Amino acid sequence: MTATTASARSDLSGAGRSDLSEVGRSEATLRTFLHGLPGVDQVGAEQRAAMLGTRSIKTTSKAWAIDLAIRMVDLTTLEGADTPGKVRALAAKALRPDPADPSCPPVGAVCVYPTMVPVAAAALWGASTRPAGEAGRVHLASVATAFPSGQAPLEVRLADTRSAVAGGADEIDMVINRGAFLSGRYQEVHDEIVAVKAACGDAHLKVILETGELATYDNVRRASWLAMLAGADFIKTSTGKVPVAATLPVTLVMLEAVRDFREVTGRQVGVKPAGGIKTTKDAIKYLVLVNETAGADWLDPDWFRFGASSLLNDLLMQRTKLTTGVYSGPDYFTLD
Repeated sequence: MTATTASARSDLSGAGRSDLSEVGRSEATLRTFLHGLPGVDQVGAEQRAAMLGTRSIKTTSKAWAIDLAIRMVDLTTLEGADTPGKVRALAAKALRPDPADPSCPPVGAVCVYPTMVPVAAAALWGASTRPAGEAGRVHLASVATAFPSGQAPLEVRLADTRSAVAGGADEIDMVINRGAFLSGRYQEVHDEIVAVKAACGDAHLKVILETGELATYDNVRRASWLAMLAGADFIKTSTGKVPVAATLPVTLVMLEAVRDFREVTGRQVGVKPAGGIKTTKDAIKYLVLVNETAGADWLDPDWFRFGASSLLNDLLMQRTKLTTGVYSGPDYFTLD
């Protein structure tokens, strides 16, 4: 059983690209579309996520999965006590997660507050613009738009975004106005995402839904589609600042949304679960979920990321165990 039935997917596919281009132009049209999406079978979604979470993989596949998961990590520091020294140390770890093993891949991105973007850019690239090729393998993301609440005037949020991009960020993680969404002001949320996307310029936009505050899987599906219709390059579960963050069923619903969105529009959108993902076992559950729900096209750091800094050390410990036969323990790697 899946959260989206075959007939429902057929209905979505029948919407057509030209029809979707009109959806965001009026509150009534947008509301009609979002509330016309297939409802999520809560029991089915939770059972399927639980079933996929029991899958095990063998040693060779596990080694591949661990390296892939490392490449998908957004190594993050978002604390009021962040310092330039801490950000530089984080950037060094992002580039060489295991200094003792040059075969270990770098992570997907470093994510910091806008004020720390120039420091991170200098540490990662030696410049304010990400270079092409191997020298620019690690992206620089910045939270913006009054993270984590999103409760600031739009012009303030746009200025926050422009500041981060000007400092060197090539990815922006924005938060939606959950109060507006939960009040049914979908057009307001849509238009704000469109405005932030424009302020990003060439930088990719990750839209944080804060799924722990959306209450229902139906709301998660609606928010996912709303963000994609407004131009999101990624949809992200959480800020990591609320008690309920990423879960397998929520991520399943979001993966179904990006899968169906590509089927309808031809545009692929990434997914980023964030918060509460701490172990290699957790990461592998998510990779299985990606493969079985959206497909192998999403098994790439360009289309799937983990917002989970504490995950990296466990991945490194398990990687060392597989390659050397010795379990190194948590003290072998730096603390983030």
